[in-house]
Amino acid sequence: MSLNIVSLLPAVIDIAQQAGAIVMRHYAAPIHAETKANKIDLVTAADKEAELYIVAALKALAPTHHIVGEEGGAQGASLAEAEYLWFVDPIDGTTNFASKIPHFCTSIALTEKNRHPLLAVIYDPAKSELFTATKGGGTWMNGRPVHVTESMHLIDAVISSGFPTDRATNPDNNLREWAAIVPLIRGERRLGSAALDLAYVAAGRLDGFWEAGINPWDVMAGILLIEEAGGCVTDYAGEALPQRQDKGGYVATNGKIHSAFLEALTAARQG
Repeated sequence: MSLNIVSLLPAVIDIAQQAGAIVMRHYAAPIHAETKANKIDLVTAADKEAELYIVAALKALAPTHHIVGEEGGAQGASLAEAEYLWFVDPIDGTTNFASKIPHFCTSIALTEKNRHPLLAVIYDPAKSELFTATKGGGTWMNGRPVHVTESMHLIDAVISSGFPTDRATNPDNNLREWAAIVPLIRGERRLGSAALDLAYVAAGRLDGFWEAGINPWDVMAGILLIEEAGGCVTDYAGEALPQRQDKGGYVATNGKIHSAFLEALTAARQG
């Protein structure tokens, strides 16, 4: 069945913005956060309410599609029968949100059954910034086309990263890599939202991003944003299509520094 991706985009934008309004209503009030896997892994009522809204809206928009959400698991049509998948993160950056730090977003992506992304919407409600992409249609921020940076060397690059919520017990906690990369680049940032980090790479605000052990709903929209903006996304070994992983390591750059950064990251991990 053929799907008109471009015609879907306005409806998905509206869904993301309506979810953003739910999130900001909670943001204006006292926030109570609960823990999930550990004391660092948080969820709030805003996460749950926003995802319920998004899932219901996507079911109405595309009832034959399968939906993968961070808080609610698999919903919609069965995975076996669906030709298309939605990946939903109602609030990426929940720790920022719970701490009243205005850096978080709603992320929605549509993919083919093989997880090749077709449509991406990332909405930052605190800053009213909307990042969108469709396959073959470029990347846009608030209606303007955006592109990755032109930086050619690591020393000119500003690169972001993150750490797993089980970093106290997980030996693959990115601390060694973080320390090794710092001297090689202009700046290193820990902003607290992988989805926004990827959107910033696409928009030319960051030159790159890396992180291990993150979930597909954190990155699926950002992958398409970066690819359509002229950048590159691989796994740590440099293999394309990391979106096929259920939980894995991602490296995203403007493309021009990708090889050099992968080499530095590999050396740090072997260290």
